[in-house]
Amino acid sequence: MRVLRGRAAGRDADREVVSAMLERAAETGEASVRAWRPHRQLAFGRRDARADDYEVAKRVADASGFTPVERSVGGRAVAYTGNTVAFAKVVPLEDMRVGMDERYEATTRAVQRALWRLGVPASRGEPEASFCPGDYSLRSGGKLVGIAQRVRKNAALVSGVVVVRDHEEIAAVLDPVYVALDLPFDRDSVGSIAAAGGASDPEKVARTVEELLVGDEETTVETLDDAADAGTAD
Repeated sequence: MRVLRGRAAGRDADREVVSAMLERAAETGEASVRAWRPHRQLAFGRRDARADDYEVAKRVADASGFTPVERSVGGRAVAYTGNTVAFAKVVPLEDMRVGMDERYEATTRAVQRALWRLGVPASRGEPEASFCPGDYSLRSGGKLVGIAQRVRKNAALVSGVVVVRDHEEIAAVLDPVYVALDLPFDRDSVGSIAAAGGASDPEKVARTVEELLVGDEETTVETLDDAADAGTAD
């Protein structure tokens, strides 16, 4: 299994890394895992982009210091502060019609075990009116993790977000954004590893999530050019 660490120099290039992982899996059958700290941004889902006041929501995000971007995986708006950890696991497929629930379950279990190892007694589910609501979420008090999936011919991507720190800042920007998108949202629904009393160093979180997603697979590790910059939030 191929493991990618760090991030690319810019937001667009960073998103292309995951797209390339998916393409490579489809073409070569190679699985891959990545856990990293994305650049500061607010990522909107495809359904968000169809909202009547989507442009208003984007302006709110930008005015709050979060560059608005649109992601290909489903779900609703998610904020990344620079301390937030994202993860992606890409696997080859023989039949894109089967295995979705199993991939969701395996990834959710792996990330839950990672949180336990970090000292957070995370459980399945999420509070009412959470950000990016979904069936595969983890909480400890507030919501800590959301997971989504994208399937294409010959490959699948299961990805998600872990709120490590900055839950109050994330709640503060998502509140007006969700108002603009006409979606229910409760600021108190946002949790974090730090608020739950866990080990909240973002790099430790990323490596722990990576380890649990990889499991017993043999790995080849590659480091992206901007990895040296990943130790500071932007």
